[in-house]
Amino acid sequence: MSPSRPTVLLVDDEPLSLETLTRTLDESFEVLTATSASAAEEILAEEWVQVVVTDQRMPETTGVEFLARVRERWPDVVRIIISGYTDPGDIIDGINRAGIYQYITKPWHPDTLLLTVGNACHLYRLQREHALLSLETRLTAATLEQRLAEQRARLKRTFRLDAIVRSRGGPLDAVCDLVERVAPYDIPVLLTGESGTGKELFARALHYNSHRADKPFVAENCGAMPDQLLESELFGHKKGAFTGAVNDRIGLFEQADGGTIFLDEIGEVSRTFQVKLLRVLQEGEVRPLGSNRRRRVDVRVVAATNRSLETEIGEGRFREDLYYRLAAVRLHLPPLRERPADIPVLARHHLKAAVAAFGKLVTGLSDDLIDRLQRYHWPGNVRELQNEIQRMLVMCDGDELGADLLDPGILVAASRSEPSASEPLEDQTLKARIEALEIVVLGEALERNRWNKSQTAAQLGLSRVGLSAKIERYGLARHQENPRRDPP
Repeated sequence: MSPSRPTVLLVDDEPLSLETLTRTLDESFEVLTATSASAAEEILAEEWVQVVVTDQRMPETTGVEFLARVRERWPDVVRIIISGYTDPGDIIDGINRAGIYQYITKPWHPDTLLLTVGNACHLYRLQREHALLSLETRLTAATLEQRLAEQRARLKRTFRLDAIVRSRGGPLDAVCDLVERVAPYDIPVLLTGESGTGKELFARALHYNSHRADKPFVAENCGAMPDQLLESELFGHKKGAFTGAVNDRIGLFEQADGGTIFLDEIGEVSRTFQVKLLRVLQEGEVRPLGSNRRRRVDVRVVAATNRSLETEIGEGRFREDLYYRLAAVRLHLPPLRERPADIPVLARHHLKAAVAAFGKLVTGLSDDLIDRLQRYHWPGNVRELQNEIQRMLVMCDGDELGADLLDPGILVAASRSEPSASEPLEDQTLKARIEALEIVVLGEALERNRWNKSQTAAQLGLSRVGLSAKIERYGLARHQENPRRDPP
């Protein structure tokens, strides 16, 4: 254990000189003394010394020669020489051979000696802290590198193609086969499909099943973003390039260098920005806003859209040359309503994840609920299904999720007919869409009033008979568990 005060070793063959030095320093430092270099070396071998102060002229050796040995054996100790001679050659020799910190000439002043030794102790402490910090930095870097490797390995496992949740023999098998075939090659891929079908999931699968898996994957949603902001996000900017640019910024293309960049909602970007993006894809270089220098980047581009870019091209809103730069391979993700066999598998997967996240134990899904889930058309696709499973888990009081927990709108829509892949929501008649909205409003009002028909009818401006007729017409009564008895 180190002493509370720094330790200074004084070396001088004259006892009177040692006594004078000791009186000057012992109020501020722990002082050890030696009358010869050999005695001093014995002390250094046993004690934790921060500073050595030695006379230059001693019988058996010079101070420079002694400190040269100290430098070799105890390099952290700060070395000071006191001498009555100021020959420049001695000073240079001391600096070169012994690495002395300070050369003090006789006669010395007590305040000067105290200040010099104090500064030497401070230097020693700084050197020790720097050494410890350097060690800690090396340990931290090694730890971070190990954690990064573990995270990459975990991501590779997560995005293995056989780990993508789906039913075997379903439509996604063909998609996964295409991803497996395309992933190893640096070829741009365009992912198409409705919102919520998992386009980013497959973009990551393309990355983590490629030779770029150990490099960055970055993503940007390009929808509804002004050109200047999008250009800054993707290509970077220099300080002062525009109002609010208070620092230099590295764009996502540079951040993804060596890896993959995922451009979601690519169909939303303006024609002006399309030209700039096309130039980057053609030349493999980006120029940050406000900079005159171009920077080379090596990235694989995966883009995604829920629009028909062919239609956008025909109507003049998307550049055909950019389309062919992005869509060397086109990969379409089918909507969930065309994958009914995937729904039970996905529902159980999301339930398991929600149980782990919320800490609420539920054993599974009822058969009736599975049936309703498969009969609903899921306009929000997998994302909507995930949200509904989480909501039902929060509302559940039992050990199993049942159909009674479904959102009223989903419940009624799933009860009216079998799912239809040929009738998307936007193609339904006005009457059907109004009825669907009415079902949602009725269901929410009934739930809010705990199925008290009188209160519900009063809130909705209906007669009790009219409300009952609508409940019967839409089949809502069939889904009420333990209906509350209204007063006569």
